[in-house]
Amino acid sequence: MRKYLLPNEGQFYKANLHCHTTVSDGKLPPEIVKKVYKEKGYSVVAFTDHDLMLPHPELKDEEFLPLTGYEMEFTEPVAAPGFSKRTAHMCLISPTESDTKQVCWHREKYLFGNAPYYKDRAMFDESLPDFEREYSVECVNKAIALAKESGFFVTYNHPVWSREHIEDIVRYEGMDAMEIANYSCLVGGYEDYVPWVYEEMYRHGKDKLYVVAADDNHNVHPLGHARFDSCGAWVMIKAESLTYENIFASLKNGDFYASRGPEIKELYVEDGKLYVSCSDAFSIKVHCPLRKGRSVYNYTKAGDVINSAVIPITKDDGRIRVTVTDMRGNTADTRYYSVDELLD
Repeated sequence: MRKYLLPNEGQFYKANLHCHTTVSDGKLPPEIVKKVYKEKGYSVVAFTDHDLMLPHPELKDEEFLPLTGYEMEFTEPVAAPGFSKRTAHMCLISPTESDTKQVCWHREKYLFGNAPYYKDRAMFDESLPDFEREYSVECVNKAIALAKESGFFVTYNHPVWSREHIEDIVRYEGMDAMEIANYSCLVGGYEDYVPWVYEEMYRHGKDKLYVVAADDNHNVHPLGHARFDSCGAWVMIKAESLTYENIFASLKNGDFYASRGPEIKELYVEDGKLYVSCSDAFSIKVHCPLRKGRSVYNYTKAGDVINSAVIPITKDDGRIRVTVTDMRGNTADTRYYSVDELLD
């Protein structure tokens, strides 16, 4: 029986789930951000300005869906000699268009950039005390738990730029996803394509964790500049239609993959084999927790590409994920899937 790792029904929507505008420390206003992304074929952008969640219903049209969200950060007060302060950043995306109350709000602290000018538009539960942040695993986990209780989709961001220790990262609990690639950090000189962090998270029991690629765009540099940080990393979300309800449901269900270039067009298992169909690729790889890597290349001649692969899998693999790499070295990455569920 054929089992699809990405749904067979619906269509793919291109999305950036980490975005900054002039509401906080970005350089482009929301309406120009929409224009930039829509012209590049995006259907979805999550507006995740720092520490302030403002909905943007005015940007919605039949071909473009703004998601409501914000980014929180937890930063150590004093850096170790010779190092930057460690910091944990998370994006929180609201479950519905009408859920506009922030969690972990503080009435006086944590806003920066232009955010203080928009403070009077913040929505929060006024019956709750101010949430005091500290740089600790316990405090970060408390914030994640509060966000999940309110239905938010929570993503852990750019671990290399954050300068966090892996022994702390693997203790964070309850996130829906982590950034396997952050484009703004990559063009800024940081090695924030981090499949190794994802592997460590899985090794430490985070077997329900998804992966996203996102821009984290601030648009400090103009369009056309080598460090223009929009439209370089995204997720392709498979959903029934372009509605907030359907897009969010697909996020929660993991019906998407992360990309910096390649397309994964079809992904399914049948008769003990994994079938992959993709755009022009240099390689297609299957990873599992065992020392059992599998890959398909086209060695016929230089410059040749492949567009599909059929790769045997077994229950001994435990879990599998796929990486498609194009001729420029850009990747598309899936989350881990349980082989038991695919082969039962």
